Amino acid sequence: MQKVTIHTDGSCLGNPGPGGWAAILKLDDEDYRKEFSGGYALTTNNRMEMLAVIEALLLLKNPCLVDLYTDSRYVCDSVSKGWLWGWVKKNWIKSDKKPVLNVDMWQRMLPLLKQHKVTFHWLKGHAGHPENERCDILARAQACRRDLPQDTGYKP
Repeated sequence: MQKVTIHTDGSCLGNPGPGGWAAILKLDDEDYRKEFSGGYALTTNNRMEMLAVIEALLLLKNPCLVDLYTDSRYVCDSVSKGWLWGWVKKNWIKSDKKPVLNVDMWQRMLPLLKQHKVTFHWLKGHAGHPENERCDILARAQACRRDLPQDTGYKP
């Protein structure tokens, strides 16, 4: 299996507000690096963090071993601590009996997590990590665009 390193970040100007996501994908045994980003006119920071992961994993055409770095505790802990799998078993209800937020995003992410072997790593944001800082710049730039589409999955 191909080894891949992915860095992701999401940003929102206001929460909710206009938001952006970004990812950097690097193939470990090749000199390949790709930056990509996007955004929505009205969304949340967590949705942008999740979308960065989804969009990055969608680029992988074959099953890969992925080291994914994010500054989102929400995304990292939900997957790494097994909460996501528990939510699925409980029909998208959390242990506090409240409904899970962003179910549409989790449902998009699930098949990608099954296709690839993804290990999540949490990074402290704004701590000088070059790829995380670059993703932050790209995500913020997207959030500042005036021509962003609507996030049809966001429910205020």
